[in-house]
Amino acid sequence: MLVLLAALSTIVSGCASAEAAGTSVEIGIRYSRFHPANVTVPRGRPVTFVIRNDDPIDHEWIIGSEAVHEAHRTGSEAHHDGRPTEVTVPALSTRETTVTLAEAGSLEFLCHLPGHEAYGMSGTLTVEG
Repeated sequence: MLVLLAALSTIVSGCASAEAAGTSVEIGIRYSRFHPANVTVPRGRPVTFVIRNDDPIDHEWIIGSEAVHEAHRTGSEAHHDGRPTEVTVPALSTRETTVTLAEAGSLEFLCHLPGHEAYGMSGTLTVEG
């Protein structure tokens, strides 16, 4: 009986750890496009985005409201460090960032490097909750 209780305790602990660890989402960049371009994540849980740039040029991955994107359209920074929702992804590299989104709704993710958004480098992030 003790062995059974110990095994059950280990299984429950493993489930709690997996839930606490959150979700992981891979986003690829190829030919100046995000793949997938539509992503759904849970509200209020940490999500680790693994962003892989397979292009021979730099990109950025910025998620936010229209106000966030408008600020970047009119004065984009050369590099993004320290903000989990704004990531510079150099050519042929992979970056990870973890974000917890508190509100349900829809946000865009874009690359604001010159001409990239106009070319179609955008996606939609749906936060369910």
